Amino acid sequence: MSLDPAAVDLLRRLAPQVLATLVRRYGEFDRAEDAVQEALVAAVERWPLDGLPEQPSGWLHTVAARRYVDLVRADAARARRERTALRLTPHDTHVAPPPDTEPPRDDLLELFLLCCHPALSSAAQLALTLRAVGGLTTTEVAAAFLVSERTMGQRISRAKLRLREADARFAPPSQTEREIRLSVVRQVLYLMFNEGYSASNGPHLRRADLTGQALRLTRRLHEQLPGDGETGGLLALMLLTEARATARVDPNGELVPLAKQDRRRWDRRAIDEGRALVEQSLAASPPGPYRIQAAIAAVHAEAPNTAATDWPQVLALYELLERLAPNPVVTLNRAVAVGVVCGPTAGLAVLSELESGLLAGHHRLHAVRAHLLDLAGDRAAAAAQWRTAAHRAGSEPERRYLLRRAAAASDPTRRSCDPAHSEVR
Repeated sequence: MSLDPAAVDLLRRLAPQVLATLVRRYGEFDRAEDAVQEALVAAVERWPLDGLPEQPSGWLHTVAARRYVDLVRADAARARRERTALRLTPHDTHVAPPPDTEPPRDDLLELFLLCCHPALSSAAQLALTLRAVGGLTTTEVAAAFLVSERTMGQRISRAKLRLREADARFAPPSQTEREIRLSVVRQVLYLMFNEGYSASNGPHLRRADLTGQALRLTRRLHEQLPGDGETGGLLALMLLTEARATARVDPNGELVPLAKQDRRRWDRRAIDEGRALVEQSLAASPPGPYRIQAAIAAVHAEAPNTAATDWPQVLALYELLERLAPNPVVTLNRAVAVGVVCGPTAGLAVLSELESGLLAGHHRLHAVRAHLLDLAGDRAAAAAQWRTAAHRAGSEPERRYLLRRAAAASDPTRRSCDPAHSEVR
């Protein structure tokens, strides 16, 4: 027997909370994570047989705490640490709390800050946080960083070892250090949301569990820091992007690109909230990368269709974003906007800047090139690029969409594609 999807989603939501509680209680990240992983394995084995516990969170906390103590006991060289851990462990942590017990304290953001410890490099901070707190698999984290799974696994292992060597503790950092770590936390939330919105692998186009978790945590961060413009911009970006989620998938689960979406299905409440946040965050201080991306999303949200979109403004915002935060994905998006405003030949010239970088060989680079070639009328070359993109895509719905585009480009009776038909996000 195996767990049903709802129980799997429940475990994904609970695991970071349990990890945060153990790290706060015992102050040891790597062993606490091992204990939580063993508790998850136990849940996968027992729940299909015994049924869902009355208090799933309490059950997972109990088993993880016991596993932690077992791990401490198994390490004879750390006998003193064992005695301290056992002495500090409250007696009631080994039984599930009654139904009327208050829910456990939400330590997730504090755990985020711990994973963004200055002893780690920025890349290690991001990788460790996405894996341990964000709930992404090593494969998904590797896809977000455009590296191999083996490389990412080694990076995460080294990050946990470095935290242990630095004796990193679950304690609030100083105000100055907190500001530095917050920039990494925002990037982690951004990457988590992106992986949920466009799953890098698997049978589904999106993962609502990840987008929902990213939105929840970003809302909490914004509530704690209402005057922080970049946090407000990040929340606005997520809201404006997620507002399109329902229209982005047809009844058969197939991808619907931006130009073909029924905008009547967009979540107007989320759009209104996002636009208000964009206005507030842009007025707060000079714009940062997340506020600019949110402004771009707002331009799309305000247009009744792609033809009516203010593409010159979109292009100007991408140019500003590229100056503030150079990134190959930003350049890829700018190429699409250049293709609409200045013509496909100009857009293809922008793509030449990415031939030898991190996106070289990436399916999205091939997809955008195919889109621009199609706009230029070179359908044979476009079809070849669509097929290459499909071959390299990890998402099954995205792969099917790319193959449909390749077939359409090969159809001699078909007219040229609509402007801005490509969707990079």
